[in-house]
Amino acid sequence: MKVIISGGGTGGHIFPAISIANALKQTDASVQILFVGAEGKMEMEKVPGAGYEIVGLPVAGFQRKLSLKNITFFFKLAASMIKARSVVRQFKPDAVVGVGGYASGPVLRVATSLKIPTIIQEQNSFPGVTNRILSKKVNKICVAYPGMERYFPASKIILTGNPIRQNLLQKVNREEAANYFGLDPNKKVVFVTGGSLGAGTINQGVLAGYQVLVKSGVQLIWQTGKYYFRELNKVVSENENVKIMAFVDRMEAAFSLADVVVSRAGASSISEIALLGKACVFVPSPNVAEDHQTKNAMALVKEDAAEMVEDKKVAEELVKKILSLLKDEERLMQLKNNVKKFAMPDAAKVIVEELFMLVNK
Repeated sequence: MKVIISGGGTGGHIFPAISIANALKQTDASVQILFVGAEGKMEMEKVPGAGYEIVGLPVAGFQRKLSLKNITFFFKLAASMIKARSVVRQFKPDAVVGVGGYASGPVLRVATSLKIPTIIQEQNSFPGVTNRILSKKVNKICVAYPGMERYFPASKIILTGNPIRQNLLQKVNREEAANYFGLDPNKKVVFVTGGSLGAGTINQGVLAGYQVLVKSGVQLIWQTGKYYFRELNKVVSENENVKIMAFVDRMEAAFSLADVVVSRAGASSISEIALLGKACVFVPSPNVAEDHQTKNAMALVKEDAAEMVEDKKVAEELVKKILSLLKDEERLMQLKNNVKKFAMPDAAKVIVEELFMLVNK
């Protein structure tokens, strides 16, 4: 059996895609998998790092405001359609999976036109434009939130949850994790992550309260994202309790050690935090369609499963919120217990089962 998995752009698309690929291999080791991504995007590095072959398309996103980039958009789209058709015809997949992002559009368009079985996986509570367009043609739509018939044909929807990075489920004891980061296992730890690319306002919020954090004696693992690391590393004073990094390779160790996590409220981040049962302060990004990250976070906040700070208030409120949580063991335990109710641990396995059923039909 041959399967193409297409999409990417951010970790929120890439890591679920790799999880689906791993689940496919666990179900049937003989399955051949080819990824198709966007040239220059992080999937071109992360997918080979996970042991899979990937082909890049020259596709790019359409800018919603007036931009010179939109002049080249249609040329890149046409070139991507031609290349996608060539890749599909040469590889001859039995099924194609789209995980969202620029590259999934051309590949899924080609696959549906050739009547190849297709599944899309939508991570968010508000779907992206690509998946909304593709939903009319694909066979099945795997979603992480109930109520998605507002956007997709109800007959195609399967509630699966979001696949997460399997390495996060590796058990790492506190001493081992602390040793990896050079921290003290007996002190409280805050893990700040803005996702794979970083989050400017979260970084600003941590920076605004940095001295207060340091004086409190709290330990900090700070994933800044590659765009922000160099500048922040210059201005942050050195401290043995602080580990500032562009990207954390051993996320399972960071999560294992964290007493509180600070994160954006992307769908994949929420799925991971729920499955790991972590107390979290969400800072939803305001720069997403229909403000869906706030909706994602509020679904947990309403159930006492997380705390939230608005993006525009991070400088005044973020560090205060973190420190007040760390002083309240009862509240920390309440958040940890309640967030686990949102976990859907078998998402990748369920998606793969649906894929096999679709192909066998």
